[in-house]
Amino acid sequence: MSIIAVAHRKRLSPEESRAQALIAAREILLEAGPQAVTLKAVAARIDRTHANLLHHFGSAAGLQRDLAAYLAETVCATIAAKVTEAPAGQRDVRAIVDLAFDSFGAGGAGALTAWMVMTGNTDALDPIVGAIHRMIDDITPDDQEKQLLREDTLLLILMAMGDAQMGAPMASALGLKADTARALATELIQGRITLFHAEQIEAGTSDCC
Repeated sequence: MSIIAVAHRKRLSPEESRAQALIAAREILLEAGPQAVTLKAVAARIDRTHANLLHHFGSAAGLQRDLAAYLAETVCATIAAKVTEAPAGQRDVRAIVDLAFDSFGAGGAGALTAWMVMTGNTDALDPIVGAIHRMIDDITPDDQEKQLLREDTLLLILMAMGDAQMGAPMASALGLKADTARALATELIQGRITLFHAEQIEAGTSDCC
């Protein structure tokens, strides 16, 4: 049972109460799937009232949207830390790919996003996109590199989402290794990064001559 579930009821600030609810919502997501992430379930998990959760999130759709934002902010912060560990041309692309795939797969973000879209929550992608924009803006001030990062992020998320939904059975049916999609994503992104920096060096040389 979750530690949150057995915590004594105490007076929390609105920020603390909301954060506790999102942690519980993530636990429920991983244990029972996105359809189980409801205000009633989260309220029971943290020993709060339905009205209390309704005040913070407005509806189950609002709770799911905020959970998507929480997951996106968490993984983006981790990816940003990994990206800035090394200069642009020396980054461990496979480690970054694994973080994204893990987030959308075992981390539940893929299942949650797909569920929100299927149930008509049209704001499903907004928090993810917002977190990605902030991450990219924090990583580099260079407009050209920002464009590269946006394109690579689009590629990476689409592949991670697809892999989360049907990657394992598709790879098995095609007689491929389970991590083939990750390897392909790494190869594609690494190739684009190498080409980008080669073009930058060539452009710099041309400018000097």
